Amino acid sequence: MSESTNGYMSDSECSEDEIEPKLKYVRLNNDLREILNNTSATCIAVHTKFVCLGSHWGVIYVLDHQGNNIVSKKLKAHTVSVNQISIDQTGEYIATCSDDGRVFVHGLFSKEHNFNLNIGRLVKTVALDPSFCKNPTNKRFITGDDKLTLYERTFLGNLRPTVLCESEGLVRSLCWGESFLAWSSNIGVRVYDMNARCSLGMIKWEEHPGVSIEKFRCNLRWADSRTLLIGWVDTVRVCVIRKRSNIELAVRALPEYLVDPVSTFQTEFYISGIAPLEQQLVLLGVPKEQDENNKSLRPQLYIVEYKDNDYSDICTDSLTLRGYEKYSVNDYHLDVLIEENMFFIVAPKDVVIASPYDLDDRIQWFIQHNKFEEALDILMHNDGRKIHRHTVQSVGVDYLDHLLSQGMYDAAGMLGLKIFGKNPSLWEDQIYKFARVHQLRSVSPYIPRTKESKLNPHIYEMILYEYLKLDAQGFVQLIKEWHPDLYNVSAVINAVLDHIIHDDANKDTFIEALAILYSYVQKYDKSLSMYLKLKHKDVFTLIQKHDLHNVIQDKLTDLMDLDYKKTVALLLEKNNIPSEKIVAKLRANNLHLYRFLDEYDKKNTKGKYHKELVELYAIFDRSKLLPFLKKSDHYPIQEALDICKKKKYFPERVFLLGRMGDTKKALDLIINELKDIQYAISFCHEHDDTDLWEDLINHCINKPEFITFLLQSIGSYIDPTTLILKMKDDMEIPGLKNSLVKMLNQYNLQVSVQEGCKKILVSDYFNLQKKLVHVRQKGTSVCGETLCGACHYKLIQSDMSRVTGLKMFNCRHIFHKECVGDDTTVCVVCYPSENK
Repeated sequence: MSESTNGYMSDSECSEDEIEPKLKYVRLNNDLREILNNTSATCIAVHTKFVCLGSHWGVIYVLDHQGNNIVSKKLKAHTVSVNQISIDQTGEYIATCSDDGRVFVHGLFSKEHNFNLNIGRLVKTVALDPSFCKNPTNKRFITGDDKLTLYERTFLGNLRPTVLCESEGLVRSLCWGESFLAWSSNIGVRVYDMNARCSLGMIKWEEHPGVSIEKFRCNLRWADSRTLLIGWVDTVRVCVIRKRSNIELAVRALPEYLVDPVSTFQTEFYISGIAPLEQQLVLLGVPKEQDENNKSLRPQLYIVEYKDNDYSDICTDSLTLRGYEKYSVNDYHLDVLIEENMFFIVAPKDVVIASPYDLDDRIQWFIQHNKFEEALDILMHNDGRKIHRHTVQSVGVDYLDHLLSQGMYDAAGMLGLKIFGKNPSLWEDQIYKFARVHQLRSVSPYIPRTKESKLNPHIYEMILYEYLKLDAQGFVQLIKEWHPDLYNVSAVINAVLDHIIHDDANKDTFIEALAILYSYVQKYDKSLSMYLKLKHKDVFTLIQKHDLHNVIQDKLTDLMDLDYKKTVALLLEKNNIPSEKIVAKLRANNLHLYRFLDEYDKKNTKGKYHKELVELYAIFDRSKLLPFLKKSDHYPIQEALDICKKKKYFPERVFLLGRMGDTKKALDLIINELKDIQYAISFCHEHDDTDLWEDLINHCINKPEFITFLLQSIGSYIDPTTLILKMKDDMEIPGLKNSLVKMLNQYNLQVSVQEGCKKILVSDYFNLQKKLVHVRQKGTSVCGETLCGACHYKLIQSDMSRVTGLKMFNCRHIFHKECVGDDTTVCVVCYPSENK
């Protein structure tokens, strides 16, 4: 079986910095281990179906991707080390070469096109036409020794050689793409167009001081049909095959394509292999330096990103391959399945497969490094790619366990909501983990609490019991938030009653909880009592929510003590309790009675309880008393007067005395008690009584300061002569001159106004008289149907010979002259007695 390379990978940058690795490694074992115990690997060629491994003893082994030997396909082709193996695209034919001078083309499933060619020279490289099997007639392959030779099968089945190049030295490596061929020699790398049978140019290699490039294998790889990767010594070149423009082709006889080196950069290590990985490169490298014992260091696999003539390391993994201390750069090989991004790393005694991390691998790495958030992010935002070994729930459970082990209980609770959502079964499996560490409080805000997704009632009760013991306020809050259907309310009530005995510090808190719980089981009387005992205003919410207006009659005083505004609003909201009963309950507390009746009167205008309100206003809010006395007609005036007299409320007494008709006494209060002469004048003007003005003058006649004020004020209301005549000759009055001037001006104004009114009235009288005469002088129409006021026959008859005339009075009654006589001067209808 395959073996993970975690055991033989050295510490790398990825593991030290906990950076997510790009590749995972699997060592090929099974039959391969026994093979490499007996021989050494010299080259490799891979296909999506199998792996061909060339050995030191000239044997080609065909293996599956798990390292199992396909014995029937084993080929003893050469007598010495196999230099290179080439596989066509279909995987049906392989070609091999060796230093024994022989080249084999071997069909794995058919022997029809097998070739066994003895060239007689060292053959370092061979390449099958990628379409070798697909082309039924043109079977081709190329060999490289001191020249490059193309072999094509003729019509008669023989091979026809064609030398493509022979003057550039030994051909060291060869790579055949779809239409283009690349090979290396001592000079550099040449690219050849196989369709046009022409060279596209030579990429000459630079000299390396102190390094003989002949000792280094040139690594060639077609990343695609037009991109060539070259890794030689410590230099990488990326070349692109481009088509020339039509202008270039027209001006000169040039090949249709050209080779464009788009990127060239130098590495710090020797290159043993090169392969593409999406937009990056994979390089198999060997450090240039050696260890302190002059032995080779571990080979390394680099993922690099190139741009122009520079590159940057994405990730570097050091590999401990078997026997790496004895091997040099040319002992390692790298092949790739580009379609599957699988990289085969070959050492003489070891074969390792590297492949990019898939989603499952990435998730597993994140889990191993406690990066659960990243793992969950991959699962939750997957774009449709398959994930086989992990789910949101499985990773979530691991993450939850990790958080609990670290004491991050609140974060674990939030994670539960994110992972388990409203799935009761998932929650129930995990919530006991919180119970074991007494941290159910951390998860309580996030568990499902709807009827559709509720958990087992026992779980909610466990949480409540933990709050009951450790967090009294949190317990009450949960009781308020959770629907009572989630748990057994009676069981929780019993638990609270048991606990409250031993916890006096939170007694009030638990009483509040009991009030809520009793309301859930419809024991509203107990619930009300609990709230009132605590003086908690949630009692009003309870009353409104459950419509308990009819059961609060005996608790009115307690409710008023708690919040009189809400209580009064509650009583007036539905009027379920008769006002008589409310008043009877509140009579023991005048303040509560006042607060209720004050609001009651605003909504009931029939004057009920006005007698009580007079006394209550007098006690608690005098500012409302006088306006109330003025607007209401539903209180006993004498009782109101007695209350005001007792309280010494003089303005109110003045109003009530005036309303009773005792204006003289009212005026006496104004002058003697209130000492407000302006109020007295206004009072006299309001009642417009001559005797009242006389009393006012008599009250003030001995007070010079009052006389001054009267002189200045009463001229607008009465004739001031009365005041002047009563003034004593020897009385010294301050400001007399100015007062008299002001009085005369006021009096003249009053006289002027009266005269103006008189003129207006006289003018109106004559105008109206004139209008009346004019109207009376107008003619009056008489129709044929009008009856005589005396005989009651029609005034106008068909026989008018006996009718001498008609007589009409100002009252509009009309008669025949014969019926009333010529001497009648008044209407016989209006004045019947005078016409007798």
